[in-house]
Amino acid sequence: MIKAPIRFSPELEQQQPDEADIVRQLCDAFDVILEKTTEDYGRAVRSVHAKAHGVMKGEFIVAADLPSELAQGLFASPARYAALIRTSTNAGDILPDTISLPRGLAIKVLGVTGERLPGAEGSAQDFVTNNGEVFVAKDAGAFLRNVKMLARTTDRLEGTKEVLSSALRGVHNALETFGTSSPTVDTLGGAPNVDPLGETYHSVTPYRWGDHVAKYRLVPITAEQIALKGRIVDAADRPDAIRTDLRAEMARLDAEWAFEVQLCRDLEKQPIEDPTVAWDEEVSPFQRVAVLRVPAQDSWDPAQVHAIDEQTRFSIWTGLAAHQPLGNINRARNATYRHSADYRARVNRCPYHEPAGIDP
Repeated sequence: MIKAPIRFSPELEQQQPDEADIVRQLCDAFDVILEKTTEDYGRAVRSVHAKAHGVMKGEFIVAADLPSELAQGLFASPARYAALIRTSTNAGDILPDTISLPRGLAIKVLGVTGERLPGAEGSAQDFVTNNGEVFVAKDAGAFLRNVKMLARTTDRLEGTKEVLSSALRGVHNALETFGTSSPTVDTLGGAPNVDPLGETYHSVTPYRWGDHVAKYRLVPITAEQIALKGRIVDAADRPDAIRTDLRAEMARLDAEWAFEVQLCRDLEKQPIEDPTVAWDEEVSPFQRVAVLRVPAQDSWDPAQVHAIDEQTRFSIWTGLAAHQPLGNINRARNATYRHSADYRARVNRCPYHEPAGIDP
């Protein structure tokens, strides 16, 4: 029997006494990455997910007749919203695609109304996802250690990274044979070099879902995308292979993902403060609440790249209070990611802004 969903309460979160200090150290570690990459490229790029593979325009369609436990916040009533989409990989430096890393997909749903999160400018709701099911670190302290390690390896011998990535892909495959995986191995370059259009993307961390708490995911639903699931991108002698392949695919196909929600129904099996735990679908199955539609288009149109990739910021803390990010990791991502975005805007003399419409 499926349990009733847990009611949201601020007491579900457990603040740690060292959070402010860890945020300060995270900002310092991100500065190392930002300063090294700025020196390399002559401009500032994102401290995470620096390399985009496609930037697109689409439509976010909220389903009608949702049960009350799902009809929350943005999803309280059926609606159609314009959306901006960015696909990426997770490193803070712009690496050749022979170094295979986890994929990211960020959505900015435009023209949303309702009470907003503190500091959330504009009228958009951002959803930031990646193709791993769990987060790489249990808490902000562990996340800090990972970021410090990435800072030490930023701008270090791409050839060595390519060799390491090849070896780590072997480790990933060996682990998969035994029915397990390692987010750390994948983050360091062992992730399969898969086609972004065939992937399922996860929120990884929990969020408020109006009166409840949830994780969410994006699942490809068109036949063309399902056929691309697990397709390995050949990046030999093609440093931007993913971008090139994605551009060719999006020129001919209409992409669609189901936006699905998994409500928290058991706090022991579905912890708020530990995003390394996958929430059991037998405890709480995913349920579709919306569809993301991305029509065929030029996914690397120069004007669109400038507007979406260069001038726009995607953040889990941009949106409605009804979809507040929860947990230690998400709290740490607030000030640190804004710090990084502010650095990029300052160095590039190009302030980011929240677009009011589909043509930012």
